[in-house]
Amino acid sequence: MAPRSNASPPRLGKRLKRGFFGRSVHEVAPDLIGATMLVDGIGGIIVEVEAYHHTDPAAHSYNGPTPRNQVMFGPPGYAYVYRSYGIHWCVNFVCEEEGSASAVLIRAIEPTHGIATMRRRRHLQDLHALCSGPGKLTEALGITIAHNTLPLDRPPIALHARTEDVEVATGIRIGITKAVELPWRYGIRGSKFLSKPFPK
Repeated sequence: MAPRSNASPPRLGKRLKRGFFGRSVHEVAPDLIGATMLVDGIGGIIVEVEAYHHTDPAAHSYNGPTPRNQVMFGPPGYAYVYRSYGIHWCVNFVCEEEGSASAVLIRAIEPTHGIATMRRRRHLQDLHALCSGPGKLTEALGITIAHNTLPLDRPPIALHARTEDVEVATGIRIGITKAVELPWRYGIRGSKFLSKPFPK
């Protein structure tokens, strides 16, 4: 993927509809790499995600529905937002058929739209560090618990398919203590906007 100018956001691909998410979480996750995520017009290119399946001990849904994870058990194409370590919001996209309770965690994006707003929200100028982690990107995009259960194809959220081919790297997930060996982290190989580089 070619370097971009901060002054000219890249063109957007076709809008992704909720039906896009009604597939295996392991198909959706790599297909999201290179797509653009916007919240009220602010956001950028998804460069890193992690897949979580309901059979996976690291998934919030593994032990069944709770008030917090209820949206994961509903139909695909909705946002699941939760507080991590009591500090940061994290945003996930619910996938697979209703009841599957599988989701993709959005880990990092390359800022392309509304960069000035993101810098103000994060009190940070470094473009590469603005959204290089799940808590960083939610702060930059203004995502809170108010976005939990919102559809992914209606305002304020907009998702656009990638418009360029990308080399998708895979690796083990980050910051978990269960099922640590599963290679369910996906990202753009060589991106400078990742939360952590992939092994070469």
